[in-house]
Amino acid sequence: MGQKVNPHGLRVGVISDWDSRWYAEGDFADNLVEDYNIRKFLKKKLYSAGVSKIDIERASDRVKVIVYTAKPGVVIGKGGAEIENTKKQLTKLTGKKMMIDIKEVKKPDKDAQLVAENIAGQLENRVSFRRAMKSCMSRTMKTDALGIKASCGGRLGGADIARTEFYSEGTIPLQTLRADIDYGF
Repeated sequence: MGQKVNPHGLRVGVISDWDSRWYAEGDFADNLVEDYNIRKFLKKKLYSAGVSKIDIERASDRVKVIVYTAKPGVVIGKGGAEIENTKKQLTKLTGKKMMIDIKEVKKPDKDAQLVAENIAGQLENRVSFRRAMKSCMSRTMKTDALGIKASCGGRLGGADIARTEFYSEGTIPLQTLRADIDYGF
């Protein structure tokens, strides 16, 4: 049986970069836990903004957080009030000086994480899983994506026995390391 591996983790250093860019010999564990807490806090707070990815860079006493989002206006707020509030909360959480950069995701229908969250949101709103998956897949293929594969598992449609259903369209060369494959869950 074939082994499953995360496509993003496999391609780090080949075609994609690390999500955390810092080096610490003694403080590694503390920084790792801090990164996890920052990501968890931001994902929860900015869920409605469609956060795709959060990059973290560290210098000696300051932390720079880069948030990739589909709706930067929701993150920034009126006159930057929302982002200042978020910065204060993160400073209180970490005890370090925070810098937050917001970068817009130009094509949210092409970003795997945002597509996965969109499908999950539709499932929470009781939309049929087939309709949710196929509509998101067709929207993704209308952008210039070469292929998409979507998987949905569990007690689909309220069935007694859980199962997993896959739908794929186009090409998804999982064995090719230089292929730019995005992964969302």
